[in-house]
Amino acid sequence: MTTVSTKPADVQRAWFVVDAQDLVLGRISTRIATVLMGKHKPSYTPHVDTGDFVVVVNCEKIRLTGKKLDTQKYYRYSGYIGGLKETTAREMLESKPEMVIHEAVRRMLPKNKLARQQIKKLKIYAGGDHPHAAQSPQPFPSYV
Repeated sequence: MTTVSTKPADVQRAWFVVDAQDLVLGRISTRIATVLMGKHKPSYTPHVDTGDFVVVVNCEKIRLTGKKLDTQKYYRYSGYIGGLKETTAREMLESKPEMVIHEAVRRMLPKNKLARQQIKKLKIYAGGDHPHAAQSPQPFPSYV
């Protein structure tokens, strides 16, 4: 038996759409990260981006369990003294709901150049519409 390593030219990419309404943030983020990495495919190769595209709609209606709306913090740093800014999940959902899912998925990907390539395949929209109808995205797979 020989091990077959997938080449970047051999990768077939699919498009999936996720309706995030009333879904728990952590549970859907792990499934999205798995699809972006390509771990749901039998042709998964760790050093090659074999993942698929994921379109997330209705991200402003995502659910956080427990007290995470008030205790979950998001930090950003300007680079200046005293430039550390802190935002709660409740404030982030009101102002930039796309960033809540983006940060959750980004933190679940590996910390390397490949992850920066994989996160670009994630498209997030606050409303129910998206401009990727031409790619004919399929419903998100339930087996992931």
